[in-house]
Amino acid sequence: MALRLLVVEDDDHIRTALRWALEDEGYDVAEAGSGEEACQAVAVSAPDLMIVDLMLGSMDGFEVIRHVRRTLDLPIIVVSARADTSDIETALDAGADDYVTKPFAVKEISARLRALRRRVTPAALADVQPEAVVLDQDPVAPLVLREASGTVHRGEEQLPLTLTEFRLLCELAAAPGRVFSRQALLERVWQHGFFGDERLVDVHVRRLRTKVERDPSTPRVVVTVRGLGYRLDPQ
Repeated sequence: MALRLLVVEDDDHIRTALRWALEDEGYDVAEAGSGEEACQAVAVSAPDLMIVDLMLGSMDGFEVIRHVRRTLDLPIIVVSARADTSDIETALDAGADDYVTKPFAVKEISARLRALRRRVTPAALADVQPEAVVLDQDPVAPLVLREASGTVHRGEEQLPLTLTEFRLLCELAAAPGRVFSRQALLERVWQHGFFGDERLVDVHVRRLRTKVERDPSTPRVVVTVRGLGYRLDPQ
């Protein structure tokens, strides 16, 4: 059965071009020209994936994503002419998984959709080990990663990591002490290849730190290596 994809875009030409191209890729594509239409479409028949523009009128893309995230956990790609880091961060905070700036090539959207689909399938965790990995041996509230079960705990509390934050932490934890460049993390976590936006990595690292670090302003677990990238230092 074809995956159902909802394209939320107020520009008729862009929306139609995406629909035609992605139908050729095998998707069952539905369209919405406004935020309100998008929410109605989701209520009637929940999609498997979404592409959302930000500038939609009275109900913008940020609101659409927040609305969807209240009930659904599905891959969402933002496609927008807004390229500021603050817009990217706000979209990811709202619940988006990926961010593409206009103008874009349809093949780029298609590649990112395929990457998101792979990340949400059970096969994505097929080769992981069941053991718990202690990332911070705090005597009161240790930080423990259990990749097989898809959970991270700080003491007794399960941390609310998104799928992307979880995969990012897993990649770093797979090689403690190794420095990963932003491009390497894009290829491993987002599977973007050469066209990935490295700001996605920085934004997700900041978000991840707010959840896993004892003091996010002075990170000790997910460490920045100036000019090179990031590494995980177990404590």
